[in-house]
Amino acid sequence: MYIQRAIEPVIQKMVNTFKVVLLTGARQVGKSTTLSHMFSSQDYEYVSLDDFNELQIAKSNPKAFFMNHPGKLIIDEIQYAPQLFREIKFRVDRTQDYGQYILTGSQTYSLMQGVTESLAGRVGIAYLDGLSLREILQDSFNQPMIPNETYIQANRKALHGRDLWQAIHRGSLPELTKLNELDGDQYYASYLSTYIERDVRSITNIQDLSLFSTFMRVIAARVSQEVNYTDMASELGVSAPTVKSWMSVLEASGLIALIQPFSNNQLTRVIKRPKLYFMDTGLVAYLGRWLNPDNLMMGAMSGAVLENFAVSEIIKSFHNAGKIHPPVTFYRDKDRREVDLIIEDSGVLHPIEIKQTASPNLNMAKHFSQLEKAQGYTVGNQMILCQIDKKRYLSEDLIAYPIGAI
Repeated sequence: MYIQRAIEPVIQKMVNTFKVVLLTGARQVGKSTTLSHMFSSQDYEYVSLDDFNELQIAKSNPKAFFMNHPGKLIIDEIQYAPQLFREIKFRVDRTQDYGQYILTGSQTYSLMQGVTESLAGRVGIAYLDGLSLREILQDSFNQPMIPNETYIQANRKALHGRDLWQAIHRGSLPELTKLNELDGDQYYASYLSTYIERDVRSITNIQDLSLFSTFMRVIAARVSQEVNYTDMASELGVSAPTVKSWMSVLEASGLIALIQPFSNNQLTRVIKRPKLYFMDTGLVAYLGRWLNPDNLMMGAMSGAVLENFAVSEIIKSFHNAGKIHPPVTFYRDKDRREVDLIIEDSGVLHPIEIKQTASPNLNMAKHFSQLEKAQGYTVGNQMILCQIDKKRYLSEDLIAYPIGAI
């Protein structure tokens, strides 16, 4: 059963307004499935560069590749043949038709590099993540997570209690969501094996792939924390620059997001390290060997994983609205005053605290006032995301909101 993707209107609009559309995102998030659902074979011919013969022609003779496929075209895994970008530029510059080529790929860095060099101004870029909880629940609300009145007052679908933790543990990859009988551990083991063998090898020259697997487990134990390359390097027995390079590989592949700290001239004691989040909590559970939802819910990392889930869902809400650079940061200073997440909207800062509690209180927002010092900004609605069943105002501009309804 196909699950309707929230990003579909964004893709359709881009096809109608750009000559080329690039749909990027991690492996197995449903890029090809989404496009095949949206566009019939009469609309577009589909070619995958996983096909060795197609790949060889694309790399050695781009002109011949397009002679073999002269019409509108969906090219899957375009990062394997960056040689095609220049030929695509040449072809789209000869016509005024929109939506001539739709490209997909799972290595963000190499794709963006090719787009910047060859297709700037000609391409619309959309980013597809794993399924959001809204998509899984078929919640029709499709606005980015900005805590304004429209968001707060919307009638929403939600998960609570163990049902929420079941979804967190299962993860967001479409195959796992559609097939309940599919063993999650086996799926993630195969997923990581394919990812490491294909993507990691092609992005960077890593000799010891087993050590890279260990690295992924090490960082999975550090979700929702500030990134300390030196500490991780010491644990792995490698250099800090090596860890930083490996982290960039995961970020380029769409598996993790690094959230940068909020900075402002008036806030001088801010910690400058980013915070680490995985885009799929099922992968975190697998890497951390949390065998079932109850273990995860009651385990030592439950608070960190819940925060990871909330942040990844917020990022998805922006990506699904066509915003590939979500306006999210966090605040932490050297006096350990912290705001888990800050969403910026037209000069307004919305501070958010993410808590495991079902009993939120005003004290949980005690550090929000630090943002009032930020020059050029105002502070808007404030929010505590937590495990409550329905929204609750704690003050006129502070609301507790169900984490299962992001």
